[in-house]
Amino acid sequence: MVLQPQREFPRVRVREHVNPLSDKYQTPIQAPDWQQIYAQPTQPLHLDIGCGRGRFLLQMAPLHPDWNFLGLEIREPLVAQANHWCQELGLRNLAYLFCNANNSLRPLLASLPVATLQYVTIQFPDPWFKRRHQKRRVVQPELIGDLADYLVPGGWLFLQSDVIDVVAEMRDRCVEHPAFQLQSGEAWLAANPFAIATERETSTLSRGESVYRVLLQRI
Repeated sequence: MVLQPQREFPRVRVREHVNPLSDKYQTPIQAPDWQQIYAQPTQPLHLDIGCGRGRFLLQMAPLHPDWNFLGLEIREPLVAQANHWCQELGLRNLAYLFCNANNSLRPLLASLPVATLQYVTIQFPDPWFKRRHQKRRVVQPELIGDLADYLVPGGWLFLQSDVIDVVAEMRDRCVEHPAFQLQSGEAWLAANPFAIATERETSTLSRGESVYRVLLQRI
């Protein structure tokens, strides 16, 4: 599959790492009125957790007008910038929310129209290499349980990282849950299932380095 080039957008400077366990990020988000967010709120939803600057979804949304897209990101300036780009492009099937997914995911998913969550992506999450910091990683058992409760049967969960230990941990935690079944067949998925690559994926592959991918289905 040929991945399409990234559209160029201006950058805003932010801290690369944000500690999700700090007091600042412990208040769960209040769910929005989805009728005000999307032109067609009952369309299938693709959720991107840890969407960063949001460019992946900015390019996915115009390609798939019959889907809604939602990006969650813990760095507020990136969310403000991404929503500005979204408004400039006039995209009514795309939105970004500033939140800590580890305490806000369940109330958000519970507020969605029933059976709309059909695809979830978690791409290149912060690896938090130090052992004492690994509790800060986004894919915790509680988050997997939330996804299992709200992802429709037959829905998909796509994980990728350039750090093999990180994606292996995400994969193992998911397959331990009875709701998810590994679909890649081999150890890693050979190709990206999307026509759009994230910035990190493009950069990693351009250096000749590996990207490790996993696809799971909600059963």
